[in-house]
Parts: sequence; C-alpha cells; structure tokens
Amino acid sequence: MTAFATPSFFFREAALQIDAEKERQALGDRLPAHVGIIMDGNGRWATKRGMPRAFGHRAGTERLRGIIRLSSDLGIRALSLYAFSTENWKRPKAEVDALFGLFMEYFVNEVEELHTNRVRIRVLGDVEGLPANVGAAVRAAEKKTAENDGLRLNVALNYGSRAETVRAVQSLAREAASGALSPDAISEETLLSRLDTAGLPELDLLIRTGGEQRLSNFLLLQAAYAELAFVDTLWPDYSDELYMDTLRDYARRNRRFGGLK
Repeated sequence: MTAFATPSFFFREAALQIDAEKERQALGDRLPAHVGIIMDGNGRWATKRGMPRAFGHRAGTERLRGIIRLSSDLGIRALSLYAFSTENWKRPKAEVDALFGLFMEYFVNEVEELHTNRVRIRVLGDVEGLPANVGAAVRAAEKKTAENDGLRLNVALNYGSRAETVRAVQSLAREAASGALSPDAISEETLLSRLDTAGLPELDLLIRTGGEQRLSNFLLLQAAYAELAFVDTLWPDYSDELYMDTLRDYARRNRRFGGLK
C-alpha cells in the first residue's frame, strides 16, 4: 500500500513514527474491526491559543490525516468520524460556513490520495440537507472510491442517530404498507440493514476526545455493545501514539456481550 503523505509538521505529535506492522501483530485478533470517533475539542483548542474557533477546526482536519493513515496501515476495516451533527446547525453561521468550507477543501484535495490508498468513502447522514456544493463533492468522492477494497472511511455529515433511525423506520413502514414486507418479518437485522452503516462491520470501539463523556446522538444503535473510550485530550492534540494507547486499552478489555466469559 502506498504510504499516506506525512501530516503537516505544525502538529508535532503527528510526527511520531508508529510501526504499524509491529502494532498490528501485537494486537492480533484484538484489533477492532470498526472504530468510531467523536472528534471533540477543536474550538476549545483554538480558544486556548487565542485563535478563532475556525482555526481549531482546521487543526482538527489536519489531524485526520494521521488517524486515517494509521487506521489503514493497522488493518482496521472501518473508521467512522463524526464531522457535523444535525444539532451543529445551531452554531453561529460564520462557524458553520467555515466548517463547510473545510469539508469542501477536504473532499476536493484529499480524495485522490485516499483513492490511491484504496480507501472507500461513505457519507453518513442526510446528504440532501447539505449545501449543494458540499453534497456534490461528497457524492463525487463516494462514486470515485466505490470499488476500493481498503479502509471503509465513513464521514458523518448532517448526521444524527435518532434521525437516522427515523429514516430507517420510515423505509420499513413504506415497504410494509405496500405489502412487500410483513411487519412480523421485521427484526433487529432488518432495522440495522436500513441504517446508514448497513454493510459495515459491527462497531467495536467508540472514542470521544475532549473530555466530555456522552455519545451526542452518534451511532446509538450501532454502539449497543461497543466499547467506549473517553479521552481528555482535545482532538487536534490526539496524536498517533495516543490513538495507539486507546487501541491497546481496548485490546486489554474483556468483551462479554452479556455472557460470563
């Protein structure tokens, strides 16, 4: 696999070298197949430095490169990132506009490198509710990378887990009303198959940076048996080594799924 470009030297933590093959062998079958991340703390990171919140969001976008690269090199099968929630529309318009500008920049500038590394991009959430140019950019990225067999990179944009569940239930209800689906045939698996994450591995590990300890309407059904990791570090400072520390902690946990093993 072609190595991802080195993240900006501005982020000194990202300059640490991780031997991904060595780490993959050490974790073995304890490596999570699907990792979700709530990337929290960008605004506070910028405020601590006397900078506008938009500066923190750019720093957070830069940090993505290292996390995506390392996830791919480790052999993690799916990485789901909470980029913009349905509730984030409540933020000041200037901040929302800055975020969408970053999304456009990311999908336009990074898709070629991600494609080269066989990363497959999927957008989670209500794409129709995004600004037209952002929606077009993310759909183009999905189409370009649709046949790739590497890391499944899922970016949650205009996403809320409750809204996702409503869309799934509405889909099932329409099919049942048409007579094509018996209500008695609806199961957990049927519902999960209508979520935005259909076809992805089960969510194994959900990480939240920034010190807060809540899920904020992210992958609520998918996280039913996921291990949770709440990290105090603000997202732009969440280095490759700290990510590895979280993965190592996950590997030490005893996942019982309701049993006694």
